Amino acid sequence: MTDLQTSPVAAWDAIAAQYDEHVAPGESDLAEAALRIAGLHPGDTFLDVAAGTGGLSLPAARLGAKVLATDWSPKMIDRFTARVAAEGLDAEGRVMDCHALVLPDHSFDVCGSQFGVMLVPDQAQALREMVRVTKPGGRVLIVAYGNPDEFEALHFFVSAAQAVVPGFEGPPEDEPLLEFQVADPDVLRGRLLEAGLHDVTVDTGHQERVTVKSGRQLWDWTLGGNPIPGNLVAGLTPHQREDIIHVLDAMLRERAVHTLTAPINIATGTK
Repeated sequence: MTDLQTSPVAAWDAIAAQYDEHVAPGESDLAEAALRIAGLHPGDTFLDVAAGTGGLSLPAARLGAKVLATDWSPKMIDRFTARVAAEGLDAEGRVMDCHALVLPDHSFDVCGSQFGVMLVPDQAQALREMVRVTKPGGRVLIVAYGNPDEFEALHFFVSAAQAVVPGFEGPPEDEPLLEFQVADPDVLRGRLLEAGLHDVTVDTGHQERVTVKSGRQLWDWTLGGNPIPGNLVAGLTPHQREDIIHVLDAMLRERAVHTLTAPINIATGTK
């Protein structure tokens, strides 16, 4: 895995505020749909792995589940904890690496991850850990991006950067971005089966819908989602970055609707 894609805890801490402000608020509808597919009920114990600021765990708590959210970024968990306190929810946040969950076997009715475990370098290990801490008969839920060719926000971002910096290469062509490692539903299904689950299903009938009104808003959403886009533009000057935002403005003005979509895979399996 290239340095472009592997990001230390500090890189996730650095985008926690941006993620919480620009990304997390738009995840709730998708999260609620995923939790329904997983069959989460009030009173169930729910573990959110690589939770960020709570895109999946906050909706789970609002549904009445007893929630533990884990992430290796302390700043992400701080943001989650603040939201829990503000809403008075039955939820707890702990700093934890998804590759080695410090939790007992067979502890949770449902274990899920939305846009989290899809990004980790050793996904197989993270999935095994999710299965380990799920109760027999319990469910594991993964929400991840589908076909990158249909990810409109990414194509807008790369096209705008290339308009300003003709030599801008964008994501490497010989190594798919981590966020698309299970974009193929068959690959996602296979990884859940290999992790020890059965009755695995992958629902491909959902989309992420991002409504943006300006180029700056799209820039903030893109760089706030995970550290990889920030790594892609790390060598650009402040002037080039502003020019990209202006190009994004012009691209959005050409569209009658400012909602950008991306295909989503929602996978569930039973332990």
